[in-house]
Amino acid sequence: MAAAERSLGRKTLVTYAIGSVGTGGFATLPGLVLVYYLTDSLGIAAIAAGIIVTAAKVWDVIIDPVIGALSDRSLARTGSRRRFMVLGGVLLPVFFILTFVVPHGLPQLAAGGWVFVAFVLTATAFSLFQVPYIALPAELTDGYEQRTRLLSLRVVVLTLAILLFGAGGPALRSLGGSNDYLGYLLMAVVAGIVIGIGMLVSARVAPRVAPAAFVEPLESSRAALIAERVSLADAYRAGIAVLRRSQPFRALLFTFLLQALATGMMLAGAQYVATWVLQSRDAVTFLFVALIAPAILFAPVWALIARRIGKERAFVFASVLFAVAALSMLGLIAAPGAWVYLPVGLAGAAYAGMQSLPMSMLPDVIAHDARRHGGGSAGSFGGVWTAGETTGMALGSTALTVVLAITGYVASTSAHAVAQPTSALAGIVISFSVIPAVIIAASLVSLARYRLRKADIDESIAVAA
Repeated sequence: MAAAERSLGRKTLVTYAIGSVGTGGFATLPGLVLVYYLTDSLGIAAIAAGIIVTAAKVWDVIIDPVIGALSDRSLARTGSRRRFMVLGGVLLPVFFILTFVVPHGLPQLAAGGWVFVAFVLTATAFSLFQVPYIALPAELTDGYEQRTRLLSLRVVVLTLAILLFGAGGPALRSLGGSNDYLGYLLMAVVAGIVIGIGMLVSARVAPRVAPAAFVEPLESSRAALIAERVSLADAYRAGIAVLRRSQPFRALLFTFLLQALATGMMLAGAQYVATWVLQSRDAVTFLFVALIAPAILFAPVWALIARRIGKERAFVFASVLFAVAALSMLGLIAAPGAWVYLPVGLAGAAYAGMQSLPMSMLPDVIAHDARRHGGGSAGSFGGVWTAGETTGMALGSTALTVVLAITGYVASTSAHAVAQPTSALAGIVISFSVIPAVIIAASLVSLARYRLRKADIDESIAVAA
């Protein structure tokens, strides 16, 4: 018989979920508009824009494991990861605004450098929040079903945040009219403040407990090691250690990385589809409404499906559905039109499962590892996971810019209109359909290697009890 699960209160559920206002906003808005801002407002070539965004993300990948290890150390010393989350929530709005306020008259090289530095600082602030935020579910509850409940509500908020920022961000930008500088400034100020507020509210859910509550069942020597100063080498060794010893984590991480690559490519391409294929820059708002409305409805549906057939099988179904929906959008090459909102809605329904299910599987992986090898590594798991997700999203933007460059996309500034060749339009559509569908199909291969099941979690809880 499975051990009784520690139930989560409504306040904990809601407070944790509000953090996805921040994570959803940061994941959505820069992914949607930053490359477009570089190519169509600052006049930077597509491949150069991709290099700028990718280089900033590489820094994010480098620091995530370090922040994870430092977060574990903070937990061991103070009993909470809260201070990292608060620091990220305070700093991010400032750097986010700076990313989109490149001074007038800067040469393209200097403008690109400005965006790079500001976005690196923004990504650093985001990691300070995101890495401990990812680690929290394993510490808030020990139950398989409770984690599904916790992460399902989070995904509802996440999808609302994607709608808020994906549709509202461009809408705010459009208030600037023909003045792109004013439009992007308004968008950045409002979005940055809302993201920061979401992070600071959610930071309150981080437990304030005695260090022993989460350090146990660590051996005293290991607890002492965590409490000491963490070097870069120690941080990376901790990240590599969780990768080496946890096969379920490797399988789940690689699956999520590939799917982040696919969705990141589609996210970065959405504005190009709206502007050049649907012939309306503001059509991106309708694309996001079509995506998110079904996602909101289906987030709890995937939780019910997972309860009946298991999280991993439900994850497979969601992924296949998303791939089919993406592939069908290849028809935009021959017949661009409003019909695209139907497959986008289908993709939205699937996307809810592709977010909630792996995110509820990750705490199971962390808890399973803690039962076998001792606790205190949730931050390292979170750091490696965030680095993997960041890598996927960054490569998605990079892959898009490579396709744009190959197919002859013409960069421009807001003051000079251009026409795109037919090859570039085809490249935009292929980046939004065929390539993401193929990547999702590849992710199913690694997902097939995930062998952790509910019975394994229940057994480990029972043994611990």
